[in-house]
Amino acid sequence: MKKDIIIAGVGGQGILSIATIIDYAAMKKGLYIKQAEVHGMSQRGGEVQSHLRIADTEIYSDLIQKGTADLIISVEPMEALRYIPFLSDTGIIISAMEPFINVPDYPVLDELHLAIKSRNNAKLIDSMAIAREVGNLKANNIIMLGAAAQYTGIELSVFEEGIKYLFGRKGNEIVEGNLKAFRMGVEAAE
Repeated sequence: MKKDIIIAGVGGQGILSIATIIDYAAMKKGLYIKQAEVHGMSQRGGEVQSHLRIADTEIYSDLIQKGTADLIISVEPMEALRYIPFLSDTGIIISAMEPFINVPDYPVLDELHLAIKSRNNAKLIDSMAIAREVGNLKANNIIMLGAAAQYTGIELSVFEEGIKYLFGRKGNEIVEGNLKAFRMGVEAAE
């Protein structure tokens, strides 16, 4: 088993929380994992991305080469487009539909969606609509994790353990809200 995953978005969207939960799930399964991340401009709404490499054999590099990623999980559509060159021919894109507009010349949203959907195996998820339904806009990232989880090769129940681990100190209500968000993300991708 080998999965090269890029998680992308902008500062404040919970990219590193997604990475932490995937890391937890991979370690629980006894898999090797390497992670590299960039979050230097995150305080200003800048790009945040994480490279996650998961395998059942030792991994020597934490960076994913262009054309080799198995999965892109993007909480922001323009960031999904930024990482398409990293995607393998059979790779999958799971991207949120709603933009985080932080630049004056943000692309036309319909054109952005078309560019993403032009790739085979691309899914756009209306995660903000689901987050509104859940009653927690901050759960957008967990919804996107749920939408992408089936493509990681790790059972959904192990991700749920990771959510409990990450959010447990915040109380049962937060844990249950994030589990609901995760499950609704799973359903949205089916």
